[in-house]
Amino acid sequence: MEDEALDVFLTNILRLMDLYFSLDKNFRKNIDNFNARYAFKSENERIDASMIFKDSKVKVKNYEIDDTNVTVIFKDGKALKNFLFSDSPDIIGSILNSEVSYTGNLNYLAKFAYMANHLKYQFTK
Repeated sequence: MEDEALDVFLTNILRLMDLYFSLDKNFRKNIDNFNARYAFKSENERIDASMIFKDSKVKVKNYEIDDTNVTVIFKDGKALKNFLFSDSPDIIGSILNSEVSYTGNLNYLAKFAYMANHLKYQFTK
């Protein structure tokens, strides 16, 4: 049950990010000429969502997509929850602690982490 709730929560966070891109032209500059495909999932595959950046637009999917630039894999729902609700999420620290792994290009993951942290800052300042 908790994994299902986190799955919905993750998808909604990605949708919130999409909404913020459409409302804030300065934040939208982060995706000008940026084309990328991201997938997020848990090891047990109970949590999955994706985000596609193409032609300065965003699409959010509530399932894992193929042909990603990076796929982020959370060890479990607890690892996702710890990452999402951390005061200062640290993707590299999570990788080193084996709570998160990834396949693909680390640079894309770093860019996404930057955008997510910026969005979190906007809503908590």
